[in-house]
Amino acid sequence: MSLIMKKQLRLLLVTFYGSLFAAVNPGFAQTWTQTSAPTNYSWQAVMSSAGGSKLIAVVGGSGGIYISTNWGATWTSNNAPSPNLYSAAASADGSRLIVGVAGGGVYVSTNSGADWTTTVLPNTDWISFASSADGSKLVAAASDFTPLYISTNSGITWTASSTPIDYWGAVASSADGNKLVAAGFYGMYTSSNSGATWMSNNAPAGWLAAIASSADGNKVVAAAGFGNLGGIYISTNSGTTWIETGAPSNNWESVASSADGARLIAGAGSSFGGTIYTSTDYGVTWMSNNVPSGYPWRSVSSSADGNKLTAGSSFSGGTFSGGIYTLQPIPESFLNIAPSDTNLTLSWIVPSTNFVLQQNTDLTTTNWTDATNSPVLNFTNLQNQVTLPISAGDAFYRLKTP
Repeated sequence: MSLIMKKQLRLLLVTFYGSLFAAVNPGFAQTWTQTSAPTNYSWQAVMSSAGGSKLIAVVGGSGGIYISTNWGATWTSNNAPSPNLYSAAASADGSRLIVGVAGGGVYVSTNSGADWTTTVLPNTDWISFASSADGSKLVAAASDFTPLYISTNSGITWTASSTPIDYWGAVASSADGNKLVAAGFYGMYTSSNSGATWMSNNAPAGWLAAIASSADGNKVVAAAGFGNLGGIYISTNSGTTWIETGAPSNNWESVASSADGARLIAGAGSSFGGTIYTSTDYGVTWMSNNVPSGYPWRSVSSSADGNKLTAGSSFSGGTFSGGIYTLQPIPESFLNIAPSDTNLTLSWIVPSTNFVLQQNTDLTTTNWTDATNSPVLNFTNLQNQVTLPISAGDAFYRLKTP
């Protein structure tokens, strides 16, 4: 494997049949920007589309739902089924939404919140939802001693799962909705068949407040919290075994992961400082971020490539304040290659920056041209894919920012 540096491109990965040429990550910026979202609301959930441009923010207490299609530059108040929303989940494109109301009530939308339909679930506090990338498979977890509930038709109908009755804290799903993980007061459960059956797993800590999964469901990050000091843990085998990371002990309230599980973000409550930490190496090392301290970071989200991060604060000291912040590290992406006898499949995680696939027949020239085949999103791994015929001569490919 050879290494080629092209800093002006931010990234370069070229393929010559089976060989890979990749540029290193030139850095990880740490400058957060406050968006134009109101600061007098308690932001309970902030969700990102796979590309990161569309944001869906849910308000507790009053205010409803706000949607941004330009990564927080502007926001539009949306038709909300209730002013006191508690939790939410979204499909990869942000079109299919599910929200829970404090004290009971669950609603679903198939058009980014323009219209809502009541879904039949027990009237209780639904603290966490998880969604497959296409929005068809959903998991609902309540903090009122109920089993988990499963839907395979975008929330039209629900079935109580075989999990025990518990005071659930968080649920997470793989992109295809097959691999699920849920943490409750009495332990952790995982499923590899969309919730048809569940297996009890040893929870890495006490009550886990937040869980996030990679697109393939193999890498899971879990954070302890709910008013108690705890650590952040990672699993590389869908929650079967866990390793504590080097993140500091804190009252963690939220975590999010990139599609490959490499980039992680975690938000802490205000009772122990109210800070945000990020990791770019699967949780091995963590870095504190310069967001305003003292706010409880109730919700964090990540684009599929981990290059667009969003954080929303709830309330501090009995007053709503803080708002919604965004962070964009230097864009990077990596190109994967899968050759067959006649075709070459190139794929890369859904980017938050407009990368263009280019090709060349000679690395000594600058004759790069855009590939004419349009990428197709694979909902099972959140990767764009392009299939090209294998040419008789040399072929090189790269991703380039416009």
